[in-house]
Amino acid sequence: MKIPIFPLNGAIIFPNTNLPLNIFEERYIEMVDYSLSNNKIIGMIQHKANNELYDVGCYGKITAFNETPDNRYIINLEGKDCFKIIREVNTDYKFRVCQIEIFKNYNNNKLDNKLKFELINYYKKYIKIKNINLGLDGLSQLNIVDLLKLIVMVSPFDTNIKQLCLEIKSNTELYESVLSALKIELASSQKSVSIN
Repeated sequence: MKIPIFPLNGAIIFPNTNLPLNIFEERYIEMVDYSLSNNKIIGMIQHKANNELYDVGCYGKITAFNETPDNRYIINLEGKDCFKIIREVNTDYKFRVCQIEIFKNYNNNKLDNKLKFELINYYKKYIKIKNINLGLDGLSQLNIVDLLKLIVMVSPFDTNIKQLCLEIKSNTELYESVLSALKIELASSQKSVSIN
Protein backbone atom coordinates (compact mmCIF):
# COMPACT_ATOMS: atom_id res chain seq x y z
CA MET A 1 0.00 0.00 0.00
CA LYS A 2 1.39 3.42 -0.98
CA ILE A 3 0.12 6.46 0.90
CA PRO A 4 0.93 10.18 1.20
CA ILE A 5 2.79 10.96 4.40
CA PHE A 6 2.34 14.00 6.63
CA PRO A 7 5.41 14.27 8.91
CA LEU A 8 4.40 16.49 11.81
CA ASN A 9 6.02 16.28 15.21
CA GLY A 10 3.67 16.50 18.15
CA ALA A 11 0.65 15.54 16.04
CA ILE A 12 -0.13 11.86 16.29
CA ILE A 13 -3.31 9.92 15.75
CA PHE A 14 -4.38 6.58 17.16
CA PRO A 15 -6.81 4.12 15.59
CA ASN A 16 -10.42 5.12 16.33
CA THR A 17 -9.57 8.73 17.22
CA ASN A 18 -10.07 12.00 15.34
CA LEU A 19 -7.48 14.63 14.52
CA PRO A 20 -8.50 18.06 13.18
CA LEU A 21 -5.82 19.62 10.97
CA ASN A 22 -5.34 23.08 9.47
CA ILE A 23 -3.48 22.60 6.17
CA PHE A 24 -1.84 25.69 4.71
CA GLU A 25 1.57 24.76 3.24
CA GLU A 26 1.49 24.37 -0.55
CA ARG A 27 2.94 20.85 -0.54
CA TYR A 28 0.41 19.63 2.01
CA ILE A 29 -2.49 21.29 0.18
CA GLU A 30 -1.30 19.24 -2.81
CA MET A 31 -1.21 16.18 -0.51
CA VAL A 32 -4.86 16.74 0.56
CA ASP A 33 -5.89 17.23 -3.09
CA TYR A 34 -4.18 13.94 -3.93
CA SER A 35 -5.79 12.17 -1.00
CA LEU A 36 -9.28 13.48 -1.79
CA SER A 37 -9.01 12.32 -5.40
CA ASN A 38 -7.86 8.84 -4.36
CA ASN A 39 -8.83 6.94 -1.20
CA LYS A 40 -8.86 9.90 1.26
CA ILE A 41 -5.98 8.30 3.21
CA ILE A 42 -3.12 10.25 4.85
CA GLY A 43 -0.37 8.75 6.98
CA MET A 44 0.56 10.75 10.09
CA ILE A 45 4.12 10.24 11.29
CA GLN A 46 6.75 12.04 13.34
CA HIS A 47 10.34 12.69 12.30
CA LYS A 48 13.71 12.79 14.00
CA ALA A 49 16.02 15.80 14.24
CA ASN A 50 17.69 14.96 10.90
CA ASN A 51 14.26 14.87 9.16
CA GLU A 52 14.42 11.07 9.00
CA LEU A 53 10.98 9.56 9.52
CA TYR A 54 10.19 7.26 12.42
CA ASP A 55 9.35 3.72 11.28
CA VAL A 56 5.84 3.64 12.76
CA GLY A 57 2.88 5.94 12.23
CA CYS A 58 -0.89 5.76 11.98
CA TYR A 59 -2.93 6.49 8.90
CA GLY A 60 -6.32 8.11 8.87
CA LYS A 61 -9.14 8.78 6.46
CA ILE A 62 -10.42 12.27 5.70
CA THR A 63 -14.02 12.25 6.96
CA ALA A 64 -14.70 15.99 6.63
CA PHE A 65 -13.01 18.89 4.89
CA ASN A 66 -13.58 22.55 4.25
CA GLU A 67 -11.71 24.82 1.85
CA THR A 68 -11.29 28.31 3.27
CA PRO A 69 -11.37 31.60 1.28
CA ASP A 70 -7.59 31.94 1.76
CA ASN A 71 -7.01 28.50 0.14
CA ARG A 72 -6.37 26.47 3.28
CA TYR A 73 -7.95 23.13 4.11
CA ILE A 74 -9.55 22.36 7.46
CA ILE A 75 -9.83 18.58 7.60
CA ASN A 76 -10.78 15.87 10.06
CA LEU A 77 -8.70 12.72 9.98
CA GLU A 78 -10.21 9.60 11.51
CA GLY A 79 -7.53 7.17 12.69
CA LYS A 80 -7.65 3.72 11.10
CA ASP A 81 -4.56 1.53 11.58
CA CYS A 82 -0.93 1.76 12.57
CA PHE A 83 1.62 1.17 9.86
CA LYS A 84 5.31 0.51 9.41
CA ILE A 85 7.21 2.19 6.59
CA ILE A 86 8.76 -0.26 4.16
CA ARG A 87 10.37 2.37 1.96
CA GLU A 88 9.96 5.92 0.71
CA VAL A 89 8.79 6.15 -2.92
CA ASN A 90 10.32 8.61 -5.38
CA THR A 91 7.62 10.76 -7.01
CA ASP A 92 7.21 14.13 -8.67
CA TYR A 93 4.91 15.30 -5.88
CA LYS A 94 6.02 17.97 -3.43
CA PHE A 95 4.90 15.78 -0.51
CA ARG A 96 6.38 12.44 0.56
CA VAL A 97 4.89 9.06 -0.38
CA CYS A 98 5.76 5.80 1.35
CA GLN A 99 5.07 2.16 0.81
CA ILE A 100 3.70 0.86 4.08
CA GLU A 101 2.72 -2.33 5.83
CA ILE A 102 -0.39 -2.18 8.02
CA PHE A 103 -0.30 -3.92 11.36
CA LYS A 104 -2.54 -4.28 14.36
CA ASN A 105 -0.23 -3.49 17.24
CA TYR A 106 -2.75 -3.51 20.05
CA ASN A 107 -3.54 -6.20 22.55
CA ASN A 108 -6.74 -4.59 23.78
CA ASN A 109 -6.63 -5.88 27.32
CA LYS A 110 -9.23 -4.44 29.69
CA LEU A 111 -8.18 -1.77 32.17
CA ASP A 112 -9.86 -1.31 35.53
CA ASN A 113 -11.94 1.85 35.29
CA LYS A 114 -10.84 2.77 38.83
CA LEU A 115 -7.46 3.67 37.32
CA LYS A 116 -9.18 6.50 35.45
CA PHE A 117 -9.62 8.62 38.59
CA GLU A 118 -5.90 8.47 39.41
CA LEU A 119 -5.12 9.37 35.80
CA ILE A 120 -7.53 12.34 35.79
CA ASN A 121 -6.10 13.55 39.10
CA TYR A 122 -2.55 13.64 37.69
CA TYR A 123 -3.73 15.15 34.42
CA LYS A 124 -5.51 18.00 36.21
CA LYS A 125 -2.25 18.87 37.99
CA TYR A 126 -0.34 18.57 34.71
CA ILE A 127 -2.55 20.96 32.71
CA LYS A 128 -2.44 23.43 35.58
CA ILE A 129 1.38 23.62 35.62
CA LYS A 130 1.47 23.73 31.80
CA ASN A 131 -1.23 26.44 31.64
CA ILE A 132 -3.26 24.36 29.20
CA ASN A 133 -6.80 25.64 28.77
CA LEU A 134 -8.74 22.42 28.40
CA GLY A 135 -12.32 21.72 29.45
CA LEU A 136 -12.24 18.82 31.89
CA ASP A 137 -15.99 18.24 32.17
CA GLY A 138 -16.13 15.45 29.61
CA LEU A 139 -13.00 13.57 30.73
CA SER A 140 -14.77 11.43 33.30
CA GLN A 141 -17.29 10.35 30.64
CA LEU A 142 -14.57 8.80 28.44
CA ASN A 143 -13.51 5.21 28.89
CA ILE A 144 -9.96 4.96 30.18
CA VAL A 145 -8.36 3.87 26.89
CA ASP A 146 -9.92 6.77 24.96
CA LEU A 147 -8.80 9.09 27.77
CA LEU A 148 -5.21 7.81 27.51
CA LYS A 149 -5.17 8.37 23.75
CA LEU A 150 -6.64 11.87 24.15
CA ILE A 151 -4.02 12.82 26.74
CA VAL A 152 -1.17 11.70 24.46
CA MET A 153 -2.65 13.48 21.44
CA VAL A 154 -3.37 16.88 23.05
CA SER A 155 -0.54 17.17 25.58
CA PRO A 156 2.77 18.86 24.70
CA PHE A 157 4.76 15.71 25.47
CA ASP A 158 8.20 15.24 23.92
CA THR A 159 8.19 13.66 20.44
CA ASN A 160 9.90 10.53 21.77
CA ILE A 161 7.21 10.03 24.43
CA LYS A 162 4.41 10.40 21.89
CA GLN A 163 6.16 7.94 19.60
CA LEU A 164 6.65 5.46 22.42
CA CYS A 165 2.94 5.65 23.27
CA LEU A 166 1.96 5.10 19.63
CA GLU A 167 4.16 1.99 19.35
CA ILE A 168 3.09 0.44 22.66
CA LYS A 169 1.64 -3.06 22.46
CA SER A 170 -1.01 -3.09 25.21
CA ASN A 171 -3.41 -0.84 27.06
CA THR A 172 -1.66 -1.64 30.34
CA GLU A 173 1.68 -0.44 28.96
CA LEU A 174 -0.01 2.67 27.54
CA TYR A 175 -1.51 3.48 30.95
CA GLU A 176 1.83 3.00 32.72
CA SER A 177 3.70 5.12 30.14
CA VAL A 178 1.22 8.02 30.21
CA LEU A 179 1.06 8.05 34.01
CA SER A 180 4.86 7.93 34.18
CA ALA A 181 5.16 10.83 31.70
CA LEU A 182 2.74 12.92 33.77
CA LYS A 183 4.59 12.16 37.02
CA ILE A 184 7.97 13.03 35.48
CA GLU A 185 6.61 16.35 34.14
CA LEU A 186 5.11 17.21 37.54
CA ALA A 187 8.31 16.31 39.41
CA SER A 188 10.37 18.33 36.92
CA SER A 189 8.19 21.41 37.37
CA GLN A 190 8.42 21.17 41.18
CA LYS A 191 12.23 21.04 40.95
CA SER A 192 12.35 24.12 38.75
CA VAL A 193 10.03 26.00 41.14
CA SER A 194 12.16 25.08 44.16
CA ILE A 195 15.38 26.14 42.35
CA ASN A 196 13.90 29.55 41.51
